[in-house]
Amino acid sequence: TSGRETYGAGRYLLDTIKSADHGGDMAMATLLLDFNLAFHPSCTYDPRWVCPLAPRENTLDVAVPVGERLSASG
Repeated sequence: TSGRETYGAGRYLLDTIKSADHGGDMAMATLLLDFNLAFHPSCTYDPRWVCPLAPRENTLDVAVPVGERLSASG
């Protein structure tokens, strides 16, 4: 969805501030995240804000059509 339905540089998912971390299984090395809490960085709305870009290895190869989206006006 990046660049079409959401901000081109991606969205953020913080596992602590918005409580997107819903636990997991330490023995299986898994983590349960709620992608409905994905949000746009501040630089989406105002170019005066600087937003760090996530490393390439933090991107997903599948669409995640949940969380905050761009409005119809951009």
